[in-house]
Amino acid sequence: KVKRKSPGTFGLCAAIKYKYNLEPVPHILCGGFTREETEDALIELNYLEIENILAIRGDKRSPRPIPQDRSTNEYAIDLVKQVSCMNKGKYIDDLIDAAKTNFCIGVSCYPEKHFEAPNLDFDLKVLKNKVDSGAHYAVSQMFFDADKFLRFKKEAQKQKINIPLIPGMKILTSKRQVRRLPAIFYVDIPTELINRMEAAKSREQEMQVGVEWAYQQALKLLEAGTPYLHFYIMQNTKPFVMLMDKLKKKI
Repeated sequence: KVKRKSPGTFGLCAAIKYKYNLEPVPHILCGGFTREETEDALIELNYLEIENILAIRGDKRSPRPIPQDRSTNEYAIDLVKQVSCMNKGKYIDDLIDAAKTNFCIGVSCYPEKHFEAPNLDFDLKVLKNKVDSGAHYAVSQMFFDADKFLRFKKEAQKQKINIPLIPGMKILTSKRQVRRLPAIFYVDIPTELINRMEAAKSREQEMQVGVEWAYQQALKLLEAGTPYLHFYIMQNTKPFVMLMDKLKKKI
């Protein structure tokens, strides 16, 4: 059986930054890593001058057992606190002349609330705690209704959450995704989008439906004053290129 090996996160991030002059945002997870391993990883990223990170909990179930003499970050807020401490020069062990890091800390947010949260108000308080612990910006879970994100943003402002909230968008490309994405990511898909997708007669038409829907939602966000958009893309970049072409003609 032929095996293939590929670069890890740090190698890819370094290539993106220094070969293509783009700012990478590595994801730092709680699940599966000790706090000591996290600290070592952050030291390496700091050495590479990769300073933008996204701190997320990840899968609650660890893929491997954690040694009893090691500690872990259970929630994203614990991870945010650890990174924030390193930004102040505070490490797990007392170090002589410990260097302060300069990480810009991103976290996740949920316009339709996290599936484990009892309600949106509770979830916003969790986000506020992340901000108070040192988070600098938040990227949202995918959504398919721009009005939901805009309402979420207003509610966040009422909670004095004043960091940038970046809308995370996903372009639907098939009927299969209509059925799978809600089960995996706990998101709602508007009835109108479902109906349009179900009426499509080919895979090409399905993609066109998804691109047009994302285009309309993106326009609504931009016209509401949203200065940035984030898109979740997995391998197939064609729909994203189609969307960018449409947006460039409009704006």
